[in-house]
Amino acid sequence: MFFSVQKLINEIVPDEPDPAAANALQEGLGGQFGEMRTMMQYLFQSFNFRGNAQPYKDLLHSIGTEEIAHVELLATTIATLLDGAPGYNGKASDDLDAPAAGGATPLETALSNGNIHHFLVGAQGALPVDSAGNPWSGSYVYNSGNLPLDLIYNLMLESTGRLQKCRLYEMTANKTARATIAYLIVRDQAHENAFAKALETLGVDWGKLLPIPKTHAEKYPEVKVLLEAGVHEKQYHFDISGQSQLSKIFSGPGPMHDGATLSVPEDPPQGFPVPPARERFEEFAPGLDKELLEHVQEIAESELAVTPGGAAGASGPDAGPVSKVTGKAT
Repeated sequence: MFFSVQKLINEIVPDEPDPAAANALQEGLGGQFGEMRTMMQYLFQSFNFRGNAQPYKDLLHSIGTEEIAHVELLATTIATLLDGAPGYNGKASDDLDAPAAGGATPLETALSNGNIHHFLVGAQGALPVDSAGNPWSGSYVYNSGNLPLDLIYNLMLESTGRLQKCRLYEMTANKTARATIAYLIVRDQAHENAFAKALETLGVDWGKLLPIPKTHAEKYPEVKVLLEAGVHEKQYHFDISGQSQLSKIFSGPGPMHDGATLSVPEDPPQGFPVPPARERFEEFAPGLDKELLEHVQEIAESELAVTPGGAAGASGPDAGPVSKVTGKAT
């Protein structure tokens, strides 16, 4: 069972649209070492977990749950970077049936920047593909059923993912892209801590078996701020029942010998507002005409007017309930 909070796990920093950066980030979303892969790998390892070693199952489930939020963050970042075709110079007052008003070829950027499928298959939004447009594959997921093997593989996956995100960071100066990339670099480091610590509890000398690449990502300003704030030292359990045993593993000195002290906060992260996605009329999306928009607004307003005791604002006890469609008393 999962619960959703309509907030992002990290802030979307505003900057100019950048379709090329958006396509590069697709590798971090739907590539072989991307967030869709880590999300599915850790969740399936927890779903298929055998035996009663609950702290290890909680570790896999907690990180897998966090990865859902990372998929959401990356997808929203990609959509933000795609939002606004540079060739479209229309105004809000323009005729909505003429989406190219003010720009002869409003989607011309699709032919020369990034992934054309962002504009052809999606309406300036993220896709479950890698940067070359290859669909995400379930064959990426590794779940051997052997706990040490799975943990070693997960440590390798996080290490490779962090290395790849450092490359992504150096491909773009866009503030929107870099803020998300920096956050994911630091959280990858936290997950490396988690899997390495778990291996140590099993007596595995992972440092000799799998040396971690020295990315020195602290040279990136956004990463340095997050590391100084200790973002890599925390792992949220996302278990509202309060029964998670994750802290039996993720606690004490960090395994990277960098002075980190690991801890599991009691409360989940506060989150950040999800930026509203503007309608893109040059993409014919979302495609709601004036009448449909008015109808949606009517429903939204009538939902607010309904209370358990009847209609808000109704005159008298016999006014009756409010219709969810019209907002009028029935």
